[in-house]
Amino acid sequence: MPPSLEQDPSSSLVAPTPEHCPGPESQQAGTAASCAGCPNQQICASAPKGPDPDLPLIAARLARVKHKILVVSGKGGVGKSTLTAQLAQVLAGGNPDLTVGVMDTDICGPSIPKMLGVENETVHVSGEGWEPVWAGENLAVMSIQFMLPNRDDAVIWRGPKKNGMIKQFLRDVAWGELDFLVVDTPPGTSDEHLSVNTFLKGCGAGFEGAVVVTTPQEVALLDVRKEIDFCRKAGIRVLGLVENMAGFVCPKCRVESEIFKATTGGGKALAKEMGVPFLGSVPLDPRLGMACDYGESFLDSFPDSPACAALKNVVKGLMEQIGLDPSEVVPEG
Repeated sequence: MPPSLEQDPSSSLVAPTPEHCPGPESQQAGTAASCAGCPNQQICASAPKGPDPDLPLIAARLARVKHKILVVSGKGGVGKSTLTAQLAQVLAGGNPDLTVGVMDTDICGPSIPKMLGVENETVHVSGEGWEPVWAGENLAVMSIQFMLPNRDDAVIWRGPKKNGMIKQFLRDVAWGELDFLVVDTPPGTSDEHLSVNTFLKGCGAGFEGAVVVTTPQEVALLDVRKEIDFCRKAGIRVLGLVENMAGFVCPKCRVESEIFKATTGGGKALAKEMGVPFLGSVPLDPRLGMACDYGESFLDSFPDSPACAALKNVVKGLMEQIGLDPSEVVPEG
C-alpha cells in the first residue's frame, strides 16, 4: 500500500519559524533573542536538544549513493525542473551501466513526475522502505506527487511539515545503489534548501554541490546572485551556472533569435563576475516543452536539436567539476 501523507513526523510547531530562528534542536532554542514573542517558544524550549537522531539513518540510507547534486535557481520560471529532468535523462541515457535517481523536493509544485512520464504512478512500501518509481530501467524518481489522492490537489503545509517530508524522502526511500542522485529544489532560498543541505552534508562524502540555473535577462540574474550568495553562506559548493532559454534556434532555417536579451552579458558574464564555473547555455526549443508535457524523452526524440547538444555539453562540464571522465558518462556519438 502507498504511504500516507498523515504519517509525516514533523514537529508540533504552531507557527512559522522566524528569520533568525536557532532551530528547535539548538541549545539556544526557546531562549535566544529571536525567540522572544514567538508562539513556538515554549515548544522549542521543551524539545529534545542536540544533533538530529535521524542523521545517522539518512547517512546509512544514502551510503550507496556515489554523487549527490542539487539543482537550484534564484527565481521561478527559469526552467529549473525541466533542466533537472533533462540532466537526469542525459546521465541515465548516456551510459546504461549508470543508475540515476531524481528527488523532487518542490513540495508545493511537484512537476518532475509529469516531465518523466510517471505522473500516474504511486509509491509502494516494502520491507526496505518506500520504493521509488522507475521512469526507466536505470532512472528512479521520488516525489510527493505520487502520494496525492488527486493530481490537482494542493499541498498546503507550513515549513516544518515540508521539511519532515524531505527527511522521509532521504531516510525512508530505498534508493539502493545509485551513481547519481539529482535533487530538484523549489526556487529561492527557503526552508527546503536548508533542510536538504543539512541532511546531505550530514551524510558525509558524496555531496558534490549545486548547479544554479538562470535565464539571460537581468531580472533573473539579480536573484541568481542571491542564490549563489546563499550557497556560499550555507557551505554548498557551486558546481556551475547554466543559462537556460539562451536563444531560439529555428528548426527549419537554423537562425538563432534572442528571446530573452542579455542586457548585462547574461549567465556567462555573471559566472565570471561571481567566480563560478559556467557550464553552458541551453537554447529554447518548443519541442522540449512539448516532450515534457507528454512525459517523453526529448533526447531520444530530437537527438539532432541544438538544445540536445547543449544539454550534453552541460553534463560534460558538470562531470569535469565533479572529477569524473565525461566520455564515460556521456559517450560521443
